[in-house]
Amino acid sequence: MPTIVVDVMPKAELLDPQGKAVAGALARTGRTGFTGVRIGKRFELTVDGPIDDDLKANVQQIAEEILSNSVIEDVVGIHYEQSNAELASEAAVAASVTDDGFGAPAGETH
Repeated sequence: MPTIVVDVMPKAELLDPQGKAVAGALARTGRTGFTGVRIGKRFELTVDGPIDDDLKANVQQIAEEILSNSVIEDVVGIHYEQSNAELASEAAVAASVTDDGFGAPAGETH
């Protein structure tokens, strides 16, 4: 089943106390080279069926109205992912179809 991932982050102009705490811990433990840390949220929505334009519009609305607080957070990304099983299935189908439109039996080529 496809998964829709929604990433939400605190607005850039707001303080991020959790991020500051992690940045402090990095510095205290000798991990250098980091100039800042911001902590956000990731939501994974699993859907039945294909992801079409109507569903994408619905997810955008859900992300803005339910998954984030628009006063203090921004929706920074919505990504559409497929499971490894779906990707493997698509790859198997693509590999078995030849230019003439006929599929080769497993393990055989034309």
